[in-house]
Amino acid sequence: MGRGAQSQSQSLARVAVVVRAGAAPLWWLGVLAAAIGVLVPGLTGRRIGVLSGAALLLVTAAVTALARRSRYAALAEGAGRAGRGDYLQDRRVTLRRWRRAHRWGLLGGFVVAVGSAFVVPAAGGMVLAGAGAGLWGKAVWLGWWERGAERLLWVSADRALGSPAGRRVGSFRATGPAAGDARPGGTRRRP
Repeated sequence: MGRGAQSQSQSLARVAVVVRAGAAPLWWLGVLAAAIGVLVPGLTGRRIGVLSGAALLLVTAAVTALARRSRYAALAEGAGRAGRGDYLQDRRVTLRRWRRAHRWGLLGGFVVAVGSAFVVPAAGGMVLAGAGAGLWGKAVWLGWWERGAERLLWVSADRALGSPAGRRVGSFRATGPAAGDARPGGTRRRP
């Protein structure tokens, strides 16, 4: 391999793992914020807060799961083959990097969700939980795509910290279904 080919190598993170990275923290922070919010009577009262929160959870989950789906599909269809020099990042490393990069945003969302309970009890927490559920749904959809295409989708690890289908991401890379330590959809591969 020449020098030019080696300089093109990069660290790649699984697209589904990056999407799934925010699902669990958002879900559990949302559940905790909603539980705290139920304890506060709020301006609207608990019943209205919980009912409106349940509706917001469903809407947020659907919007999050469907957002940018066409962009993901276009990048997936145009995915080039990963190079021999590309480094496939472990699932655990991808999760840790994403969560570390977004820890203050997650904490801020939790504080806002708990604070909103003084107006509409539990609703803010349910919105957070809905976002987590939507990300999980998007990762499941990516897993279906990967199984159907029999290839796994990867993105540059440095560009994926914001969004794996954001403006900074120009293309995905693809490998065979046995590459890496995560199954289609980003779940942990059992030994």
